[in-house]
Amino acid sequence: MNEDALRDLLESLRNGTASVDDALESLRRLPFEQMDFATVDHHRAIRCGFPEVIYCPSKTPEQVVAIFRSLASGGGNVLATRAGEDVYDAVLAELPDAEYHTPASAITLRQVDSSRAVGHVAVVSAGTSDMSVADEARVTAEIMDAHVTTHYDVGVAGLHRLLAHGEQLQSANAIVVVAGMEGALASVVGGLVSVPVLAVPTSVGYGASFHGLAALLAMLNSCASNVSVVNIDNGFAGGYIAAMINRQAAK
Repeated sequence: MNEDALRDLLESLRNGTASVDDALESLRRLPFEQMDFATVDHHRAIRCGFPEVIYCPSKTPEQVVAIFRSLASGGGNVLATRAGEDVYDAVLAELPDAEYHTPASAITLRQVDSSRAVGHVAVVSAGTSDMSVADEARVTAEIMDAHVTTHYDVGVAGLHRLLAHGEQLQSANAIVVVAGMEGALASVVGGLVSVPVLAVPTSVGYGASFHGLAALLAMLNSCASNVSVVNIDNGFAGGYIAAMINRQAAK
């Protein structure tokens, strides 16, 4: 149950359109629901501002469907990350309004009006090879009701491509920068803007990039003071934190 749904329930109780028994039934599964293989946190949207997110690897399609269905019953938006198309097919059979985002390998179910989107989060990627991670950040920020602009394939090998988007980047409340190889793009963007930059290193690169470790260390050693770093290939975390910053800035 999200905060809006809880407010509606309490308002219904106050004006008499819902009984105490109705309210008890709606609240019965708070704060969590125990399954054989999972404990679904129904209170997280109230505590943290967004429901629990489903990480799909190592879960069976049936397990993902059960968790997805449980989260959807609260009336809020639902996000599942790193999902294969077989998982999506299973979810779609139960929840026909669910949507699959191919580059991001993410499933979303929007149950709260998207017109609530506010502010501006920018997602920037160094190369097309970084797009799957960048798109995970985009999908995450959008399902959390941020207005998102994307600027893909604007890495430091052709800096003029990035500078062409300078005005839009300056207008963002937070920027997610996704880069592999040497990971230099985050520092460059950080030196151009006055907002928080969430740097996401990717595992894209040749052997000496050590599957993203080179980009991670470069970003951690950035001389741009507004750059913070999340884990390798973790577009979800970059998008989530950027959406939280944007939410606060847009109040």
